[in-house]
Amino acid sequence: MLKLQEEYTSLRTLFILIAVAYLFSVTMRFIWVNEVSSVPQFHWNNELMISTNDGYFFAEGARDILQGNHEKHDLSPIDNPMSIITALLSKIIPISFETLMLYMPSFIGSLIVIPLILIGRALNQTTMGFIAALIGSIAHSYYNRTMTGYYDSDMLNIVLPVMETYSLILALTHQRNRYLIPITISIAVYQWWYPQAYALDTALFIMIIGYTLIFDRKNTYLYKISLFILIGILALPFMAKIALAIALFTFFHFKRELSQKLFWPIFIVIIGIYAATGGIDPILSLLSMYVFHGATENTTSSSLSFYNVMSTVREAGHIPFTLFAERISGDVITFVLACVGYIMAIIAYRPLLITLPLAGLGFIAMSSGLRFTIYAVPAMALGLAYLIIYLSRFIQITTLRYATITLLTIGVLYPNYTHIKEYIMPTVMATNEVKALDQLNKITSGEDYVVAWWDYGFPIRYYGDVKTWIDGGKHSGDVNYPASFVLTAKNSASAAHMMRLYTEYTEIQFNNADQSTKYPSKTKTTKYNTDFEYMMGKEGFKDSSDFVTALALPDYKMPKKTRDVYLYLPLRMMEIFPTVALFSNLDLTGKNQTQQPFFYTTRSVQDTGKTLELGQGFSIIKATSTLKVGAQSLPIKSFYQVGYDKNQKVHVNQQNFASEGLSVIYMASYGQFLVLDDYYLTSQYIQMFVFENYDKNLFEPVVMSPMTKIFKLKI
Repeated sequence: MLKLQEEYTSLRTLFILIAVAYLFSVTMRFIWVNEVSSVPQFHWNNELMISTNDGYFFAEGARDILQGNHEKHDLSPIDNPMSIITALLSKIIPISFETLMLYMPSFIGSLIVIPLILIGRALNQTTMGFIAALIGSIAHSYYNRTMTGYYDSDMLNIVLPVMETYSLILALTHQRNRYLIPITISIAVYQWWYPQAYALDTALFIMIIGYTLIFDRKNTYLYKISLFILIGILALPFMAKIALAIALFTFFHFKRELSQKLFWPIFIVIIGIYAATGGIDPILSLLSMYVFHGATENTTSSSLSFYNVMSTVREAGHIPFTLFAERISGDVITFVLACVGYIMAIIAYRPLLITLPLAGLGFIAMSSGLRFTIYAVPAMALGLAYLIIYLSRFIQITTLRYATITLLTIGVLYPNYTHIKEYIMPTVMATNEVKALDQLNKITSGEDYVVAWWDYGFPIRYYGDVKTWIDGGKHSGDVNYPASFVLTAKNSASAAHMMRLYTEYTEIQFNNADQSTKYPSKTKTTKYNTDFEYMMGKEGFKDSSDFVTALALPDYKMPKKTRDVYLYLPLRMMEIFPTVALFSNLDLTGKNQTQQPFFYTTRSVQDTGKTLELGQGFSIIKATSTLKVGAQSLPIKSFYQVGYDKNQKVHVNQQNFASEGLSVIYMASYGQFLVLDDYYLTSQYIQMFVFENYDKNLFEPVVMSPMTKIFKLKI
């Protein structure tokens, strides 16, 4: 018999256990604060900055809510729940906006301990729930995405489904009508907070139906549970779902002996509403994005062939088993034990079957990316906690039994604690980078655009209060192409013309979308799949190669200027520049395979006297001015030494050695070497950032710091 002996827990004890687990979780999240507080480049406005790019998206929305206005088409998420709650808390709590953003994940993410302890109590195993709360609150994956500074919707993305799970376990255990309303409320809140939860909540519905058909098919109450889950899932306004749930609850309350003739028509009507309001469509969309994407598929669907951004996102890729196990339970051993304990717990407490969708979503991380591991954390934490309690029951002496429980719990927590000590995440931006954006903010209007790679879109919008082409939520291959084109263009005119054209056409397409929404019957169906194709077509081109060639012409006719446009070039993009280039170094027709250019950068350099060892098998032979790559020797075409004087003015010393080959750039002020071919050497990013070489007829420098350079487009 695997079922543990039942234990009684008073409300006073329950509150104490919740308080202890919550304080433990929050305290662990202050370790990062203590470690990085002394780093000056991590601070802005006398506070540590956040450590996740997406956080600036929600911060922008909250800022604009507090200000009471924002620019049209600036994509500010003023209707996003995270932004709304942040703005509300900012009005209530007397701390700075930066401090609020920094600590919200710690204090809100730590709420995970409450439903885990309550699940234990619902099963009459509060101690098991308490241990699970300690483990789950600091497991690698959960900690990483709710640590101090990780200001993101993840702070409630697991708390809320575990609260759903608790409400379902409570209903399954007690089978009383009064537990039906909390089911709908918890699911409706989760749907409001995180619309992508649609698939998980639908899985819960299927799970309950399966549970009922297998174990208790004649139990009408179990069908009621599935009905109230379905109401929470419906694509209806929040209050409409709650009102529907209350109406049905009232009906069921007065019809205690509900006949199947009454129940099944109601059930069918709700199923009909589910189908009519979207049904399975959102699930298929999510599965297609994260589960069924081809590992070798690099192009997006369009009449033109663009590069698929999912090929470059680590969170959506395959991960090794060791990493998978560590992120869920701390290390491989504890993960295996957690799996054993989880199976035992389900056998002992059948209502825990309801946690299978969470565990299953976490387990698809092996093929679909590490971002999903966080979902398996609560289930595996319950498994470990059950195993600890189960093993300790063989010890008859009470004091020794509790000592064993304590030691085993500490042993399980230790690998997670060591991870926290070692996981020192930097802030998204450095102080000098924010200063550059703050300078930009002072000379721009909210209607101006900044052209930058998508990784920096949200921080630019937050600190610069401007618009961007692309960002962390808008970065498909077709919109990444123009930005990549500008950054890698070997011709300044091409880059400048693309900046003006795509900016103006982006706004035109926004206005077209507005008209389509306002007057749907009068809107003509467009034949263009993407904004880029729309721009190309309106400019009179059918062939993408002809369009790209035309952009290089100095006299290319530009559309009317409606706003200023800026080019953002950060030092930090140097590490990902080859990835940036992937999105424009292609034949848009898909007919020809382009040659991959060469780029290598390093700060790990050793001078042996005769050679400069650059790591990864690269070395410079000084005597012959050649580059050795493994066993192969290549001529160095040119060597550049670039550095700044005390006035921050750049100086370039160039030496030419051969008519062809790779070039080497020594960025002396950074201690960084670049080894690159002509494709990268002539790119606008390298020319404008490294050499500060730009066309004065087309660009004007507005911020020129060693970390960030920003140019204003003059046409």
